[in-house]
Amino acid sequence: MSIHEKGKAKHDTEKHDAKYKEETKPFAASFILTIGTIGLFLIIASSIAFGAADIQLSTVWQGVFQFDSSNPAHQIIRELRLPRALAAALIGAALAVSGTIMQAMTRNPLASPSIMGVTAGASFLMAIAYAVLPGLHYSGLMIFSFAGAGLGAALVFGITAASKGGMSPVKLALAGTAITTLLSSLSTAIGIRFDVAKDISFWYAGGVAGVQSTSVLYLLLPVAIGILLAIFLSRSLTVLSLGEDVAKGLGQNTGRIKLLGTIAVLLLTGAAVSIAGMIGFVGLVIPHITRFLVGLDYRWIVPCSAVLGGILLVVADIAGRMINAPFETPVGAVTALIGVPFFLYLARNEGRNF
Repeated sequence: MSIHEKGKAKHDTEKHDAKYKEETKPFAASFILTIGTIGLFLIIASSIAFGAADIQLSTVWQGVFQFDSSNPAHQIIRELRLPRALAAALIGAALAVSGTIMQAMTRNPLASPSIMGVTAGASFLMAIAYAVLPGLHYSGLMIFSFAGAGLGAALVFGITAASKGGMSPVKLALAGTAITTLLSSLSTAIGIRFDVAKDISFWYAGGVAGVQSTSVLYLLLPVAIGILLAIFLSRSLTVLSLGEDVAKGLGQNTGRIKLLGTIAVLLLTGAAVSIAGMIGFVGLVIPHITRFLVGLDYRWIVPCSAVLGGILLVVADIAGRMINAPFETPVGAVTALIGVPFFLYLARNEGRNF
């Protein structure tokens, strides 16, 4: 980099630093992390209490911390409702943080796992796993899900990078929509051809009904690693979101940051899809809401996104049980009711306020 380029990068950095300090809201971020975390636990407790047979919150406490195997209510709490609520919170956090990383790395306000083909790629390889390796264990399904997430992302970014004029938010969204449609269609064809349509239909709808405690255990490790990696990268993501030239001018190894960020996205999205299927728009909506509330510093955005994402998906799961009781509406349909109008708004504005 020449002296002139370094001087320009320094000037841009100072200008953006002033903007970030002005627009960062540490008090709001601290409030979200404390009150939001408490609220998340209360909403999880409400999710456990609500169902076909309503259970009092005092019974929920006893079922979790003073378990009595002879009590039917405690059995319902431990075997059915607690794993479901915890899975919803973890998956919501995973998808929200994944979307946050993608938007920071690409500087694209439309980036999210569901729109960039990541979730569709994960579901596609899981359909292949069901067809070729029936009865595959959860750990094997996760490996296929991680690989499929990488495949979907590679196809979308490869096609967009090869297009005339390079990448743009709208081009990425269009390529992501096309790849998502293609991979979903191929997954449907595989399901029909190999008679596994019923097995993979759950992953199309997206939901946490029927999640077991073993699923939560398999989900916990990759989600924890992915979120911790995102927190570790948060300062670098803040610099990278200023622009790649500015980041390089400050000595950032942008290639390493993007590689680690991609690993985090694949871990988070792959784990979420392997358990809950194609739940869309959480990774699109939550990062924008979080930036609006806490400012532009990713050291705050990443953990706050995790909390708000968990809250959103647990609430969406509760809403899915209430909309058409006693039948359940898939969580993916509930999040789409929020996400589709938000996506159209962002696409219309082409990220001018990003």
